[in-house]
Amino acid sequence: MSTTKTALFIALALIGVYYLYILLGASREQGAGPKGPSPLLIAIGFVTNFFDTLGIGSFATTTSIYKLKSLVRDEVIPGTLNVGHTLPTIVQAFIYIAVIDVDMKTLILMIAASMLGTWLGAGVVASWPRRNVQVGMGIALLAAAGLIVYRQLMSPGDGTATGLQGTLLIVGVAGNFVLGALMSLGIGLYAPCLILVSLLGMSPIAAFPIMMGSCAFLMPVASARFVKKRCFDWRAALGLAIGGIPAVFIAAFIVKSLPLDYVRWLVVIVVVYTAVMMLRSASQERVAAAKQAA
Repeated sequence: MSTTKTALFIALALIGVYYLYILLGASREQGAGPKGPSPLLIAIGFVTNFFDTLGIGSFATTTSIYKLKSLVRDEVIPGTLNVGHTLPTIVQAFIYIAVIDVDMKTLILMIAASMLGTWLGAGVVASWPRRNVQVGMGIALLAAAGLIVYRQLMSPGDGTATGLQGTLLIVGVAGNFVLGALMSLGIGLYAPCLILVSLLGMSPIAAFPIMMGSCAFLMPVASARFVKKRCFDWRAALGLAIGGIPAVFIAAFIVKSLPLDYVRWLVVIVVVYTAVMMLRSASQERVAAAKQAA
């Protein structure tokens, strides 16, 4: 194992410890006590992180379930996604960075760019009122559905490169900065990152350590800002973490791959429906606020 990769694993472990410190602090602040997440919340964590490990992504699917079952308030869904999915994503990053060959300079620069984008974006989203979050997440979900459709209809590319150089590296870094910022709105990084690196000529397989490494480093950064503003649902986030970690190991080491085409189309349908419902809720609240003001 290279010295650079070893250093990256050490950094990943340190940020994992930092995240656990944040989580313990959140537990005290939320007054969570002995009451933990329900079996349903843990099951959601298992299912969404299982498919996340196989490359579908977890943010859009988790948002859809929360909205359809009315489990989490709209305004705290972005924070709940970031706080809850962090630990499973860190585990994913350890696994895929270890087993997939990727240029370390490309990997590190794209991770750093996504972290900066998320730090800036989370600070903005955590301060938004409920209606702004509803509109933002509705648009983000439609964008996520569009990206999944693009990936289904268009080949993500057949490049073989494991890294980027020169102008392509600059484009990749800038693109991951934007994707990191969008994470704060609840649009997952996986599908757009896969498309980005594929269009730049990299092997789609090389996208896995990039997208999972990016999320593993940026999500604790985003979580810290959401926790500080208490803009998340503690029990739902804990359910994602508890259910998600075993799901990652099962998907990565036992299942490894599934025919996911039909699953992705189902995700598109559910995500579009959820986006419409989110925007409808925002519209209803705007009308109600106007009537109240009148």
